[in-house]
Amino acid sequence: MNLSNLKPAVGATRNEKRVGRGTGSGRGGTSTRGHKGAKSRSGYSKKSGFEGGQMPLQRRVPKFGFKSLNRVEYKAINLDVLAGLAEGGATTLDSAFFVNAGLASKSAKIKILGRGEIATALEVHAHAFSKSAVEAIEKAGGKAVTL
Repeated sequence: MNLSNLKPAVGATRNEKRVGRGTGSGRGGTSTRGHKGAKSRSGYSKKSGFEGGQMPLQRRVPKFGFKSLNRVEYKAINLDVLAGLAEGGATTLDSAFFVNAGLASKSAKIKILGRGEIATALEVHAHAFSKSAVEAIEKAGGKAVTL
């Protein structure tokens, strides 16, 4: 066997339909396209969302609201999660640490939120903090550093 004599397995391929070759072929006349209508014409391609001239769904449904281009989305991390990380012996928690811990992606902005309690003094570096989180971190003798 070599490249010059490769062929598909028996039964794996079919002969193509020969359309429009006269009435005797069984596929003459309309060439299996039915009678009239857009789908029978050459060059027909269905536009996405086209419903045969009926008012399409995306135009029937009302639109409202908007998406702010200036929205900043933060990855929220709570104090109880930080407390768990502190049990592992960490003292300085920065964005690289959160990425290694699997809590955030490299490009994510991080916000520390105040759910839970913290007992150890930690230096936490993040893009944003809630007021309650800053209070709790400083009460435990730590430092909240905004990036």
